[in-house]
Amino acid sequence: MDAIPQGYKKDAKGRLIPVETIKPIDIARDELVSEIVKKAVEVKAHLATFKATAFADIQAFIELSAERYGAKVGGAKGNTTLTTFDGRYQIKRAVSDTLTFDEGLQAAKALIDECVHEWTEGARSEIRALINDAFNVDKEGKISTGRILGLRRLEIQDEKWQRAMTALSDSVRVQCSKSYIRVYERVGEADQYVPIPLDIAGV
Repeated sequence: MDAIPQGYKKDAKGRLIPVETIKPIDIARDELVSEIVKKAVEVKAHLATFKATAFADIQAFIELSAERYGAKVGGAKGNTTLTTFDGRYQIKRAVSDTLTFDEGLQAAKALIDECVHEWTEGARSEIRALINDAFNVDKEGKISTGRILGLRRLEIQDEKWQRAMTALSDSVRVQCSKSYIRVYERVGEADQYVPIPLDIAGV
């Protein structure tokens, strides 16, 4: 990054502007935004450290607990809830997988299309609409994994349909996993836990 000469400020287009020609309100705005952003970057760093430390501590505790039974646990996969002795505080580690489908989805779709074609005369319109909706793409051009996997809940015993559902299940792949930590505090005497917000919007 090129050094800015003393007495100048760089504008949004990268031009050097003499400070004495800049309106005082623009200088004040620049200083305010820069100050808040600096603090935000510091908070972000603290949150990153907190997250990393909390995940490591939770995983270490899980492994310590498993040692009581001579068991070894794998990685930091799986949802876990830890509660204080008095029940006042609770921590939940949640792991959310983003699912996608491989080329097997096309085989499943072909079998499903065959079923729908064969059932055209007797198939209920609701089932046809459900299937068509499941394979429709959204505004981003993506299909809904939830709607497609929901087809497996349909009570259809047709052999070809069952093969399609097997192909559907086999085509599922975990694209990525995201881990979260949520901290809760019990309110009142009831077993109702409310989250302790760790985001600006919730504070």
